Parts: sequence; structure tokens; C-alpha cells
Amino acid sequence: MTTLLERPNTALLVIDVQNGVVEGAHDRDGVIANIDTLVGKARAENVPVIWVQHSDDDLARDSEPWQYVRELVRRDAEPLVHKTYGDSFEDTELETLLAELEVGLLVVAGAQSDACIRSTLHGAFVRGYDVTLVSDAHTTQDLTEYGAPAPHQVVAHTNLYWQWQSAPGRRAKTVGTAEVTFTSDAG
Repeated sequence: MTTLLERPNTALLVIDVQNGVVEGAHDRDGVIANIDTLVGKARAENVPVIWVQHSDDDLARDSEPWQYVRELVRRDAEPLVHKTYGDSFEDTELETLLAELEVGLLVVAGAQSDACIRSTLHGAFVRGYDVTLVSDAHTTQDLTEYGAPAPHQVVAHTNLYWQWQSAPGRRAKTVGTAEVTFTSDAG
């Protein structure tokens, strides 16, 4: 039900599951296993898997922390979007790529829940996409020393507020990995 005309397709967006981003993250191994399951489901259903990779002063391009985790393997034919801002659309080719693939529904997984995931969810939604957040396939670091809630609370809050987002002609959903089917309703 996206507001983007002629965009009937779905894509899986895997955001920033890089060594330096998820090292020590909440439920790292479980989240990565769920993302791997999603990637397998998407491939089996011929749904595009789009990988997003962040770099900045603290995450230098081509460094070991910048690399995707070894558990997730991107196929050469699967697009890789490089970004330097939280929102995966900001100053990247993501929108052009999604238009070429006629994608109007994004299924989102990755890191970090309270930064790049949140920014990309909202960035997609305001651009007219339907957006499904996979509740058990995103994570974040422990930033309690800076006054943030505990990581499990950040993940839970992100899941809670995303399921209640609304806008004319668009849908926001939160579903678990087991519920994702990549149909037009994605879950």
C-alpha cells in the first residue's frame, strides 16, 4: 500500500552488521542468526537483499571493524550501499536502486536500533515506503554509561513505537523473523 506508484516489490535491507558496529551488541549472535535466516528466505523467494555499510572517522573504510561480520555473506550480485550518515537514504544511491527494482516495501534488519535503524525506518517512511521492522533482527550497543536505557529496552522500545507509526497510504509493521514471508504484506 506504499504511496510510491508502480512499486509492487519488496526488498530486505540489512544495515551495518559490521564487526565494529555489533561487537558486544545485545544478543549479537541471536540477531545475526535471525538476519541470516531472513537473507536465506529472501533469496529463496527471489527478493532483493540490499546490504548497507557505514563508514566514518571511527569506522574507517576497508578496516577490520568496517567489514561485515563473517557469519553473513553477501553474494556478488547483491547490491552494497555505502553510507556515511545514519539514514541509509542520505547521500547514497539507495533510492535510485530501489526505484530500479520497483521496491515499495522494505523489510529492515541490522544495527544499531537507536541510530541507523531508527533513522532509516523514518527516512524510508517519509519517502513513501511501507516499512516492516523485524523485531528480533536488530540490535544496539550498551550506552547506559551515557544515560541511555539498557540495550534490551532500546530494542523493545524501537519495536513498540514502530508498530504504531502511521501516515497516509503507508504502513509500518513490526514482526518477528518467523513471521516474515516477503509477500506484499511482509509478515
